Amino acid sequence: MKRIIGIFFAIFTLMPTMAQSEAEIEDWLNKGIKFRKEGNYTEAVKWYRKAAEQGLADAQFMLGSCYYAGQGVEQSYTEAVKWLRKAAEQGLAEAQAPLGFCYHAGQGVEKSYTEAVKWYRKAAEQGYAEAQTLLGSCYHDGQGVEQSYTEAAKWWRKAAELGLATAQYMLGFCYHNGRGVEQNDTEAVKWYRKAAEQGLAWAQTLLGSCYHYGRGVEKSYTEAVKWYKKAAEQGELEAQKELTQLGETW
Repeated sequence: MKRIIGIFFAIFTLMPTMAQSEAEIEDWLNKGIKFRKEGNYTEAVKWYRKAAEQGLADAQFMLGSCYYAGQGVEQSYTEAVKWLRKAAEQGLAEAQAPLGFCYHAGQGVEKSYTEAVKWYRKAAEQGYAEAQTLLGSCYHDGQGVEQSYTEAAKWWRKAAELGLATAQYMLGFCYHNGRGVEQNDTEAVKWYRKAAEQGLAWAQTLLGSCYHYGRGVEKSYTEAVKWYKKAAEQGELEAQKELTQLGETW
């Protein structure tokens, strides 16, 4: 009994020191963020590494991101995966999604759609929109999972409702083509518009097309040209082609 009491006493005695240490580690992360914002990636990496080596998931994620992009360190997908995995295994959705992408693309690890789906799903189930979108794409294309347009639309809807433009565009595409949902041009236009208003060129092109041919909206030459031009100015070739055929410039 005396030994147990002694152990508890030692733990409680150490608690202030441990709390102070955690605060210090968080401070290292914040210093890294500050230097990154200033464009000093070398200093950012220095502080991220200090915090990451103490097990702070956010710092591990940030350090992995620096290795992925080659910011402040020599670019290395292998090192990126190493640090992303450490953060992902602690449950950090922001790290799970890019780790899944590394498996998807075969960057720093052997390509594996199954592993990609595993990590996408972990992040998606935490409500991480980017992972939901990527998981939807895996279901759409049958990569790492049994192909299912219904599941694709389900995950794209979750991300679309969180405001992610790419997912809004993909959900619009589902409604436009009746994939995983009942075909509905009005719904397609609704989701294309949400993505188009965020500046997504693909969505602007298809929204322009809907106005051009009167699908889901009343036909309008003016609106068609307006959206085609927005996409064309971003270099979208299909929009440029449509404008040329209409005798318009951008």
